[in-house]
Amino acid sequence: MLVLTRRSGESVMIGNDVVITVLEARGDVIRLGIQAPRDVQVHREEVYRELQASNREAASPTQDEVQAVSDLLNPPAT
Repeated sequence: MLVLTRRSGESVMIGNDVVITVLEARGDVIRLGIQAPRDVQVHREEVYRELQASNREAASPTQDEVQAVSDLLNPPAT
């Protein structure tokens, strides 16, 4: 982990096109501004982790769902 000290109004560059600027520091609360291209997703960590968990859950079918698809693909012989 890179640890930097920045004051209000100072920035950090990530790559060639992401700029993180310290907007305000008040006690233990710091406001950051992030400039990034539209194709770069920027999320708070807790939101990002929740999105990952939701995606994993959506991509993991239940046994009933697997059986339903199996039944569609392999109908009983008549």
